[in-house]
Amino acid sequence: MHRNSHRPCLTKPTYWLGLLAGFLLTQAHLSQAQPITAFSKSSAEVPSAPWKVQPFPGSAKPISQFDIINLDGERVLRVVADKSYGTLQHDLPRLAVGPSSKLSWRWRLDQPLREAELRHKKGDDTPLKVCALFDMPTQNLGLFERGFLRAARSMSGQNIPAATLCYVWDHKLPVSTELPNAFTRRVRYVVLTSGDSQLKTWLPQERDLANDFRRAFGEETDTIPPLIGLAIGADADNTGGSSLGYVGDVILSLAP
Repeated sequence: MHRNSHRPCLTKPTYWLGLLAGFLLTQAHLSQAQPITAFSKSSAEVPSAPWKVQPFPGSAKPISQFDIINLDGERVLRVVADKSYGTLQHDLPRLAVGPSSKLSWRWRLDQPLREAELRHKKGDDTPLKVCALFDMPTQNLGLFERGFLRAARSMSGQNIPAATLCYVWDHKLPVSTELPNAFTRRVRYVVLTSGDSQLKTWLPQERDLANDFRRAFGEETDTIPPLIGLAIGADADNTGGSSLGYVGDVILSLAP
């Protein structure tokens, strides 16, 4: 009896340490980088699945080119636009975006689009953009936008998201400029790099997805909808120009 009375005291430290270890392992799992297929690990010339090229919905426009090359001793994505439009999309399984979720990558622009002007439809082109796609409920939209989105999905056969946040390299607008796409408010831009001064230079980027989404779409929803995809793109169909850029591995780190 005396021996058994001490057993709870002997096992409590082990019990609480076990709970603490389990909690830490759970937190590490929740905050770990999500598996985005890396360009740097690819030996192929084209991006591996689940990366897939998406043309302009319902259009026969030329498609921007995406291939993997060796540059500066590493495998990176080359992005070429020539009077074209296209995105390279990576679908995701409806991931929750927490307050500390981060999206990071590095990019380099060698040939800009000097005629681009994102405030106007005729200039709505980007030489490089990295986008986060959110599954926002359509009931949050106005009647016209719901109808427009429904028609676009039907015509293209694509599950076009109701909220897309794109980080762009622009030529004219100041860094930190935030604005809607000239054609649809379902896409919002954030200018991260601008002008010619940093051409042919690798620039690292890291973004707080939760804060950026709230600034862009906060007037439409009180919550952050699931993240359903990432995309890299370049388009020069409106200006009729051409551009050349590169993107390194995209890393998504989600935290509760």
